[in-house]
Amino acid sequence: MKIDLHIHTSTGSDGALTVEEVFREARQRNIDLLSITDHDAIDHQAQAVALAEKHEINYITGVELNVTFPYKGKTVSLDFLGYGYDYTNPALKEKLHLIRDHREKRAHQIIDNLNGEFKKEGFPLFTDSDLNKMQEGVDSVLSRPHIADYLVKKGIVTSRQEAFDRYLVKCDVPKYPLSLSEASELIRNAGGRLSLAHPNDPNGTSLISLTKDLPEQGNIIREHMLDYIDGVECWHSRNDAETTSFYIEFCKKHGLLMTGGSDCHQKPVLLGTVDVPDFVAGQF
Repeated sequence: MKIDLHIHTSTGSDGALTVEEVFREARQRNIDLLSITDHDAIDHQAQAVALAEKHEINYITGVELNVTFPYKGKTVSLDFLGYGYDYTNPALKEKLHLIRDHREKRAHQIIDNLNGEFKKEGFPLFTDSDLNKMQEGVDSVLSRPHIADYLVKKGIVTSRQEAFDRYLVKCDVPKYPLSLSEASELIRNAGGRLSLAHPNDPNGTSLISLTKDLPEQGNIIREHMLDYIDGVECWHSRNDAETTSFYIEFCKKHGLLMTGGSDCHQKPVLLGTVDVPDFVAGQF
């Protein structure tokens, strides 16, 4: 059985393929169970449910929420995956629309900050024409990865990573301040369950920003998250064997769901390449 419960699309966030293209690819790769987990976006979940039925693929509603997490005087960003919720839930829809409105304003502020850096370096400033070109092909809200790709296209940097290293980290603007308790309440009240995403991701939003020590990460989850989460993402495309093993045992000990997926943005197409065990499907 092939399972992938962490997939992004261009329809909802920062993937390269539309929802329709993801399902076509999933069918070709013989994926049996999947979830579209776009950032702060669920308006296309009804479409995903219909496409899953058309392609005879089992489907779980999904979303990825960014949470502002305070810990020992430091505030970090962490990602959480909501699964199995009612996508028509009014409170959830209203909050996510508010968050996405903030994301749109944030993108414009980031571009203003970029222009401040360009001015210092003597580069031409981005104009409304550049903004329109950035928006081309973006079905969802403009985000930092989209801006990074445009910086590459313009020849200002050679890669997305360089765009972040040189510009997008220093030019960043705070995300919408969603707390873990609020994220949990939104998903659970809509009938869903919340899973901590990629807890030990070396290249992403994870507990590594607080500690690289796995037992210490486990202590943070146990002391500050267990009341609010239902699971942990144990299988991920950037996990090493030690990370996966640690979080499997952690979930068993604390009675948590074990989730997993590729975190595929289709750059390259990783859909279905993470070996998620069959029993994960049975948990849902």
